[in-house]
Amino acid sequence: MSHALSRDVPDDWAFTFHGHRCPFMALGYRMGMVALNALGVAREMDHTLYVICEPGEGHPQTCLMDGIQAATGATFGKTLMERTFWSRLAATFWYPGKSAVRYALRADSLDEFGKQGFFVYRERGVDPSGIPPAVTRAAIDWTLSLSDEGSYSVQARPGFQYEPPKGSFNMSLCSRCGEYAFERYVRHQDGKPVCIPCSSDGR
Repeated sequence: MSHALSRDVPDDWAFTFHGHRCPFMALGYRMGMVALNALGVAREMDHTLYVICEPGEGHPQTCLMDGIQAATGATFGKTLMERTFWSRLAATFWYPGKSAVRYALRADSLDEFGKQGFFVYRERGVDPSGIPPAVTRAAIDWTLSLSDEGSYSVQARPGFQYEPPKGSFNMSLCSRCGEYAFERYVRHQDGKPVCIPCSSDGR
């Protein structure tokens, strides 16, 4: 069942957070909203919902991840989002006690999306903030005009297993640089604690 499109339109603050108006941020925002609705959970305030994103790096579609963070509250800063670097435009949403669900941008919709004038500018090397606003608005409106089924393929992942990283407030003072590092990342050399950059591992 498609959700009302008005629920999935990013607020202005989400674009402000991202830094520019961007159709892939809007697609990520919608993906996050659809996933929250499918899981039957609210936007994450603390540390329960986790998102495993599959984009790589060096391609502009990674803006998708900012949209997911803005919609779901599962942010990198709260260690609720990981990236696999598989270079796929997809993400798995996991909430304890619920069946995980994976959403991916549909290839056929991406093929049509690529015909938007927005990408003519991007392929010329024009940054998104330098593209005429009407061109960007047309690309965003196009993404928001599609049904959820027209934008995303969905895969239930009932067997998906995830082990969230354990939080810790324990720190050690590096014996070389004098800065604190969290204990799980501390190395010991000559019987003294050292952070990774100061250790042989960091060279």
